[in-house]
Amino acid sequence: MTPPPATDLDLAQAVDAGVREREEMLVEVRRDLHAHPELSWAEHRTASLVAKHLEHAGLDPRPMPRGGLLVEVGGALDGPTVALRADLDALPVEDRTGDPWASTVPGVAHACGHDVHTTALLGAGLALAAHADRLRGRVRLVFQPAEEVMPGGALMAIDSGALDGVSRIFGLHVDPTLDVGTVGLREGPLTGAADHLDVVLTGKGGHTSRPHLTEDLTFALGKLVTELPAVLSRRLDPRAGASVVWGLVQAGSAVNVIPSTGRAGGTVRMLDAVAWADAEHLVSDIIEQIVEPYGVEPLIRYVRGVPPVVNESRSTQLLGRAVRAVLGDEAAVGTTQSLGGEDFAWYVDSVPGAMGRLGTRTPGGPTYDLHQGDLRVDERATGVGAGVLAAAALAALVTDR
Repeated sequence: MTPPPATDLDLAQAVDAGVREREEMLVEVRRDLHAHPELSWAEHRTASLVAKHLEHAGLDPRPMPRGGLLVEVGGALDGPTVALRADLDALPVEDRTGDPWASTVPGVAHACGHDVHTTALLGAGLALAAHADRLRGRVRLVFQPAEEVMPGGALMAIDSGALDGVSRIFGLHVDPTLDVGTVGLREGPLTGAADHLDVVLTGKGGHTSRPHLTEDLTFALGKLVTELPAVLSRRLDPRAGASVVWGLVQAGSAVNVIPSTGRAGGTVRMLDAVAWADAEHLVSDIIEQIVEPYGVEPLIRYVRGVPPVVNESRSTQLLGRAVRAVLGDEAAVGTTQSLGGEDFAWYVDSVPGAMGRLGTRTPGGPTYDLHQGDLRVDERATGVGAGVLAAAALAALVTDR
């Protein structure tokens, strides 16, 4: 690969220095966002805070119709446009960190690290904006709402012009199993497809002493919960990695009463996009076959969520180059495909792009899990993420020119 011109190297160093100069400010922003989390489609304060910082830097953030912001950095119309994306929303879980900046909103917390994503993108944007006249094109910052609901706010952002004219897109997602200062990279599939499933069963209830006079809905619900995962695993290619996991099962209010309604809700996930295309029809057929012998009626609500994130080869290489330039050769580490869903998939389904896993674990410290109220991150990750995103954008502007 031909080394970049000296001017590009100077620019990259200047932008990286700009990120480092803002690290303390970024930590304060991240703490503010963590203390004031907002659920999907309601990220108004979050977007306003981000917009204030961007406007102070001379940028002109444009609100999207249902929330979030699009921001252009650089004015060179003869070069490519590269997008960087972060998600804004929090989760409906209780914050159990006990940190001074713990959530002040009961039952809502940044338990998936989106406060880190938002702050990292803000830091990258501010550092790039300080040298906007030297950029070899434009960088579009996509502050997207509602990643945590399916099919995700990415589709709204795309409809609002997030990818118009974009040659490439990058994103990061926190990974509490990786040490801070490292980024997990993988070419090809990074996440799984993920859908939501909600099934309500109705039937004739009655006394538990006379199940033969009822449709024993509770028994039918139990068969559904255990048999759907088993049958689906035999109806799909095992290489698809299909997984049905229930998070909600409800029926009845007394031990001697067979209820007339019951409900099961969960997720359907798989590694393979081809199998995902047929999943909704197949799952619905299996549910009907499972409960039919018991005479109950199923009401099936199947919400197609997101396909797998598939990292494009060249974009993954550029992201890796950015990681090594900012953090050193040892910072780029391999990672595996997970069954977690991520609506960044919709972006890379439309344009080349790549997502990396941003390490947030303090070396030697505990390993936390995502979507749990006790999630803690090493706050140095905000500056690390900002530096990597900015460097990836600069590398792509040169490559795609």
